[in-house]
Amino acid sequence: SVARGEARRDSDVDLVIVGRNLPKSKFKRLELFEDAESSIEDLVNELWVRGYHFDFSPIILSVEEARRHRPLYLDLVLDAVIVFDRDSFFAGILDGLAARLRELGAERRLVGKRWYWVLKKSYRFGEVIEL
Repeated sequence: SVARGEARRDSDVDLVIVGRNLPKSKFKRLELFEDAESSIEDLVNELWVRGYHFDFSPIILSVEEARRHRPLYLDLVLDAVIVFDRDSFFAGILDGLAARLRELGAERRLVGKRWYWVLKKSYRFGEVIEL
């Protein structure tokens, strides 16, 4: 919602972080993120005082893990704001997924305040759709 410009004052900020030589433990990865987050604590506190009560929601992936498509990537194809991307690694993943979605004729639809994806308009029950 933040990247789409639809954030509320209490929206979280989803961050996809892809790194090399990460610990296998998700908890250890989160500890690394928390160490980095502490360096911008003053800025976060300032925003809090101004009424923006948000948290970061980090998704920390190894290069190998990032190569496997995740449901989150569907929305990132349209909404991602890429801050840093060495050698356009992640942009390449999203571009490949975007091409596949176009090939399928996929559409993202808004129902109420929620987005969902129709991956293939001519879908038949039981059909497997590979992204």
